Amino acid sequence: MKRTGKRYRPGRAAAQYDVIVIGSGIGGLCCAALLTRLGRKVCVLEQHYTAGGFTHSYEREGYEWDVGVHYIGEVHKPHAPLRRIFDVISDGKLEWAPMDAVYDRIIIGDKHYDFIAGRENLMAELKRHFPAEEEAIDRYFALVAKVSRSMQAYFAGQAMPPRLARLYEKVRPLRVPRECFMSTREVLEGLTQNQDLIAVLTGQWGDYGLPPRDAAFIMHAAVTKHYFAGGNYPVGGSWKIADTIIPVIRAGGGEVFTYARVKQILVEDGRVGGVEMEDGSRIAARSVVSSAGARLTFERLLPQAERARHGYPRKLREVKPSSGHLCIYAGFRGSAQELGLPRTNLWVYPDADHEGNTERFLADPQGTLPMLYISFPSAKDPDWDKNYPGKSTVEVITLGRYEWFEQWAKETWNQRGADYEALKAQFTERLLEGLYRQMPQLRGKLDYVELSTPLSTEYFGMYDRGEIYGLDHDLRRFEQKWLHPVTPVKGLYLTGQDVVTAGVGGALLGGVMTTAAMMGGKAGQVFKLLKQWQPASRPQ
Repeated sequence: MKRTGKRYRPGRAAAQYDVIVIGSGIGGLCCAALLTRLGRKVCVLEQHYTAGGFTHSYEREGYEWDVGVHYIGEVHKPHAPLRRIFDVISDGKLEWAPMDAVYDRIIIGDKHYDFIAGRENLMAELKRHFPAEEEAIDRYFALVAKVSRSMQAYFAGQAMPPRLARLYEKVRPLRVPRECFMSTREVLEGLTQNQDLIAVLTGQWGDYGLPPRDAAFIMHAAVTKHYFAGGNYPVGGSWKIADTIIPVIRAGGGEVFTYARVKQILVEDGRVGGVEMEDGSRIAARSVVSSAGARLTFERLLPQAERARHGYPRKLREVKPSSGHLCIYAGFRGSAQELGLPRTNLWVYPDADHEGNTERFLADPQGTLPMLYISFPSAKDPDWDKNYPGKSTVEVITLGRYEWFEQWAKETWNQRGADYEALKAQFTERLLEGLYRQMPQLRGKLDYVELSTPLSTEYFGMYDRGEIYGLDHDLRRFEQKWLHPVTPVKGLYLTGQDVVTAGVGGALLGGVMTTAAMMGGKAGQVFKLLKQWQPASRPQ
């Protein structure tokens, strides 16, 4: 079993830490490791049986699957910002393997379009399919680059004290392109009216959970640019992310605890004093960082009096949880080579109407699946065959509403009864058929399969509506000034994907921003660390 972290019991934790981090997703681990490097003693508390949040892996019946790390861009470049951050927090121990040159294949109806590593290669491929849209394609790539370059300016306020950040918000529109405040469809229809081209350009919308009409263009541009140079996968599987970061935290006298469910954040006279655990034990700290998401933090973990005092019930009505999902984790007999599995992700759509297909499916789950994302983790990991010879894994994901399963929400995990299992079996067969249509050679080779629902996400990830991307990444979410690393409760901070954006890269940057905000006037130490760090094994 791929488990990382140390099981929590009263007495195993120190009585006092400099900082407690609630949640061991990549934002929380990043923040904890950076603070450790800056001399703090940090305790990370994870309610799950293993650390890592959506970066963890799990094993079942002799197979292993990632649960959220399907591919990451830019980390193959030694001096890229994301690579630098990962190197600093893992002491350079986290290794990456490239995917195929075609990292994403967008399949719409009976046509497919390859997203090829290298900006110029991708532009050429799109122009080959849409020769009449060359000008629009050129303008699109220029605009994605322009908006992506402005990300640092757009989110700069997240590393500032709140008062300074509020002042910055007033001048921010002068420093970033106007498209940062527009929806993806609005921007793209300003470039072209070719709906097929728009459908292809937004073919990765599942990476942030909203179709083009609803998604903020800044989110779309960030994801698109992120993969221009191709995709990468952690060598040894996604669990290696937490596995390589935890030793850094421990080296500074800290620890990452699992089975460690926090009941509430302790606040006295408007200042954080630590946390109370579900078992009644307490751990003291002058600072608490929540990587558990804005909704869980401000609806459940913060004492009710503090929630009311700072207006969080009203603030939380301004945002909404992101989409839930269904995922089959399938194991097949045969190696990736024997089965012909690629290191390419497949995005499968019935036609170009992303919004309409999504709306119809969410209203009627018996209707046509609006999208499928198909990933081949065993093909992406160069260490797979030595650990699991003669086996392969596939994951197939689509949207799923929490409401479809809510009647079983109070039932015990894995004991929800025949009706729940029957509904899961229906979705499982539909997702498998979608897989077999794309990979017919897999028929007859299935050895094991199970389906996760939004209730699985709720149970393992503590997202109470089964959401996978925290808060929805629509325009309204990005207008919320209170979604800042520094909260009005002294000593309480927020990190992870609700601070910057969704995804591993966004949550990782959230960890950096929170660390910088916590350092206040010494925030420059964080960026100096990222710039100057070298691994211990490398000559200084």
